[in-house]
Amino acid sequence: MSGAERVRVPGGRFAMGDDRFYAEEAPVVTAEVAALAVDVAPVTNRRFAAFVDATGHVTTAERPLSGLAALGRSAADVAPASAVFVLPTGPVDLAEVTWWRLVPGACWHAPEGPGSDLDGRLDHPVVHVSAEDALAFAAWDGGRLPTEAEWEHAARGGSATAYPWGEEARPDGVAVPAVVWGSGFPTRLPAGGWGTRPVGAHPANGFGLVDVVGQVWEWTTTPYAGSHTPCCAPPADPLAPRRPDLVLKGGSFLCADEYCHRYRPAARIPMEPGSSSANVGFRVVQNS
Repeated sequence: MSGAERVRVPGGRFAMGDDRFYAEEAPVVTAEVAALAVDVAPVTNRRFAAFVDATGHVTTAERPLSGLAALGRSAADVAPASAVFVLPTGPVDLAEVTWWRLVPGACWHAPEGPGSDLDGRLDHPVVHVSAEDALAFAAWDGGRLPTEAEWEHAARGGSATAYPWGEEARPDGVAVPAVVWGSGFPTRLPAGGWGTRPVGAHPANGFGLVDVVGQVWEWTTTPYAGSHTPCCAPPADPLAPRRPDLVLKGGSFLCADEYCHRYRPAARIPMEPGSSSANVGFRVVQNS
């Protein structure tokens, strides 16, 4: 086990979702969760390294595609790789997501690909981890991943506001108190540069949790549907069975005013559980 610091988050009912921003966050529904012990911060590179040292775990990003997934693909297409953010060199159309590259060799201990390392980043959130990797770590660490409802309840910190700090994205016009891009994405660099930061760089929420928005998107175990209405879950395709996308929560360092305004507890996006990228991590919970 990694000896993580966890705090007890009380259970109860809360208003889940938000109908003021993106359609997939609506409608607002009443959810009920049990009390949990929740990681104070996202799992760091230091904690993940201890897990790998203890178990020999090889992450999804470090393994080549195999079996049916590899059929008909070239050697380059099945090589170990993960998605890396590449800073554009000029103006871009925000409707065209051109800043991601699948980089061979990119993984949790080489976040930008071959030649990069974790020097100075041991206390940053671990990234380039799939849901499979997160589940394996959580089991080793004596816990599990949260459901979407559990995650959102914990992230709200007992508040019903749009952001953990209130209703305004920029209270009193100051910088967003979270690790996000801010404005001018993706060509105007934020103060201090872009990317992850050491965990706990900003104040904790009402339950004592840090980095619940910004920093990295976090895995949950909840299958993704396009809204909180149960009827709207996509039907399974018996001719092309696949694992459903899972809900990611919390936004990341790439969220900005004009793009991905999702540094909020209600924000949610889908991700294929076998995928990984430079802005996705996780935190662990335990039944209380």
